Amino acid sequence: MPFSRPSLVVILATASVLDAQTPSAAPPATALDAYTVTGTRERTPLRETPASVGLLTPETIRQTAPLHPGQLLGQFPGVAVAVTNGEGHTTAIRQPFTTQPLYLFLEDGIPIRPTGFFNHNALYEVNIPQAGGIEVVRGPGTALHGSDAIGGIVNILSRAPEERVGGSLLTETGSHGVRRFLLGGSAPLGGGGARLDANLTHSDGWRERTAYDRRSLNGRWDRRIGERTTLRGQFGWSDIDQQTGANSALPLADYLHDPTRNNFAIAFRRVEALRASLELEHRLEAGTLTFTPYARRNGMDLLATFNLSSDPRIDRSSSHSLGALLKWRQLLPGASRTRLIAGLDLDRSPGTRVEDNVLVTRTGSGASTRYTGYTPGTRIYDYEVLFRSFSPYVHAETSLGWGVRVSAGLRHDRLDFNQTNHLPAGTVTANVLGATRHYGQLPGQARDFSSLSPKLGATWNLHPALHFYGSFNHGFRAPSESQLYRAGNDTTAAAALNRARLAADLRPIRARQAELGVRGELRGWSAHLVAYRLEKRDDLVSQRDLATNVTTSVNAGRTRHTGIEAGFGGPLPARLQFDAAVSRARHTYVDWVTASANFSGREMESAPRVIASARLGWAPARGTFMQAEWAHLGPYWLEAGNSPVFGKYPGHHLFNLRASQTAGSGFTLFGRVMNALDRRFADSASVSSNTPVFTPGLPRAFHAGLEYAW
Repeated sequence: MPFSRPSLVVILATASVLDAQTPSAAPPATALDAYTVTGTRERTPLRETPASVGLLTPETIRQTAPLHPGQLLGQFPGVAVAVTNGEGHTTAIRQPFTTQPLYLFLEDGIPIRPTGFFNHNALYEVNIPQAGGIEVVRGPGTALHGSDAIGGIVNILSRAPEERVGGSLLTETGSHGVRRFLLGGSAPLGGGGARLDANLTHSDGWRERTAYDRRSLNGRWDRRIGERTTLRGQFGWSDIDQQTGANSALPLADYLHDPTRNNFAIAFRRVEALRASLELEHRLEAGTLTFTPYARRNGMDLLATFNLSSDPRIDRSSSHSLGALLKWRQLLPGASRTRLIAGLDLDRSPGTRVEDNVLVTRTGSGASTRYTGYTPGTRIYDYEVLFRSFSPYVHAETSLGWGVRVSAGLRHDRLDFNQTNHLPAGTVTANVLGATRHYGQLPGQARDFSSLSPKLGATWNLHPALHFYGSFNHGFRAPSESQLYRAGNDTTAAAALNRARLAADLRPIRARQAELGVRGELRGWSAHLVAYRLEKRDDLVSQRDLATNVTTSVNAGRTRHTGIEAGFGGPLPARLQFDAAVSRARHTYVDWVTASANFSGREMESAPRVIASARLGWAPARGTFMQAEWAHLGPYWLEAGNSPVFGKYPGHHLFNLRASQTAGSGFTLFGRVMNALDRRFADSASVSSNTPVFTPGLPRAFHAGLEYAW
């Protein structure tokens, strides 16, 4: 199907860029002398880490000044994060773009949400613009990571306080009513250092009725007690209110010529998240003990755009968590530097879900249907769930000589769900888009899942500036509470009950990955190349009917994901810094049979083969920084059948510009131009009501601001 080539915002690079305060290049993120904390929850040299890990520094976060997580996470090779609404996102790390629970999102090593209450938008619950760093592990995690760590792990690191008075205030304005205030500061407190950060962000939205508001507050307190004990307490709170029609997909003509049109203007999302933890680390003669109790509260009210065309409803969900991470590290004497880590992760998270069907007012038909109003309808779900997890693990690593270091780990996860249904067993009948539909209701149920996940890895330091690594990891992902207990509607009571039974019997998805990589440095340049093969079994065949938009899910699928990822960067003459990244992957349905079609052997939809980018930074003088960024996303199929009738999203090219100038006395002026060539691009593309549809991405946008630091 012919149409003009749009562009898509996916910004990829591999290394830190220049520090705006100095004329010299900052060390690239792939530098071999870097350290990572995500794999073992403690500082470990990257050269001894048998995993594809990327690091972003606070300087990179500050220079990028992200308004969306994708503007940062896209800087890792093989990682793409697309915009849905506000800071909402779909993620693609060694997977197609998806909302499925295939990723583990952490803050300082603690899951942002309980496994049983996964949300693909979980990163908007974290104050990313004021983070102290970001680490991404591509592929299944180590023995210290459990369910959901299949495609990858994203760990947002908090900003460490200083034991002196200091801080910064940033104010920013931009196109489409963007206003942002970031305030942060450190001071001595209670024998240690404390830090407090606040984020107030507003956007009018560039499409009709797509406003977004965010309030975030973060605190951290670090204290050393004697020579052997350290304490770290922290909390994070976010409140988000947004009109979610920003991802309203449009038929081609509207996408090209009327992109501000919002067919889902009635949709909304309101989120509140609160997290608190206290880490106690005590060094003994024989090792180190770390104990981290934590508490979480997550709540959301949602009238989702993606439900309006098939199952319009208002969801009210919440969960409250108490948990703890217990870890013991033992270093054995000798030249082998043997390290043993054993631990136990505990989580107890009761939660609730209440859903009301809504009667919508609409005009038009098919993919052009416009939803203009709603009234409450029938209560279709009302239940409580108690989720508990018990996960012991052990990890060991040792050096064999000749620069070879090997590691092995084993984790056992036990996950329990106990549901109480407040609606009577049978079915609930509701008016869904003018038709009578039925929702199956089963009596309260208990489910438990168990998984044993082995991990193997090795690094080979052939030279101080060159090392190889390889790993073989198993991962798994248990169903979430919504997949188990809200199966959706059907045309008859018997069919609805059958859907409910199938959902309640879902099994975990299993995954295994093998990867080989090499990292190297030469004359200030660093490079990273890795090849991987990831297979998922018992995958959820959740195929959407292209005509009715109704989905069903069963454990009957197998998919394969293979690819090569590369990143490199280093200094150029004239105080320039160049960074680039490219990944080429293929995502395939190996066994994928639905009630209506056989997609085995087809390429997965929303799965671009090529993602590439480059960034050129220039620091001609102290305090001056400029950067040009180019990004490319390759074509991908719009639907699982790979039909030429619907065709592909053709891909994009996108350019962004950034600059900052220190003005003296602690003041810094900065500006950005996003999508500088004002290209039409799509944040997502698919098929709805047998029509190709595209979600328009942000047009050219200007941002400027002032930061004062003291």
